[in-house]
Amino acid sequence: MAALERLRRRTDFLRVAAGRRKWVTPSLILQTLPREAPDPVSEILGVGFTATRKVGNAVVRNRARRRLRAAAAAVMGHNAAPGFDYVLIARAETSKRPYGMLIGDLETALRRLGTWRDAVARRDASRELDEPRAAQRGGTDEGIPC
Repeated sequence: MAALERLRRRTDFLRVAAGRRKWVTPSLILQTLPREAPDPVSEILGVGFTATRKVGNAVVRNRARRRLRAAAAAVMGHNAAPGFDYVLIARAETSKRPYGMLIGDLETALRRLGTWRDAVARRDASRELDEPRAAQRGGTDEGIPC
């Protein structure tokens, strides 16, 4: 299980948004970006939560952020790939959608962005299998000779 580290600074939120990798569901928007200089043995996920005024008044925005935090704690610690920063953005439906569907939306977004833990492990394993073949060809996977 990965530890969730909160993103709190505006620069972190802007950096993830600049990565332009997002998935929109009825109840949330998930943005993701690989961490800067990730530690290969670290199991830390950077997670930030936000809700704009479009979502509703302060009471509704706070409820939406609380629901996003609960969903992230339930899903991301076990299933999100480490080495990434994630930003969950509340939508108008976040505070009204049934909790089970909110969880499903988050799981769908993780899978569609390719940051579901099993998908990343399979992708890394296939890269390790391709490296010996690249060495046999006398080059790298990028086509640049060694």
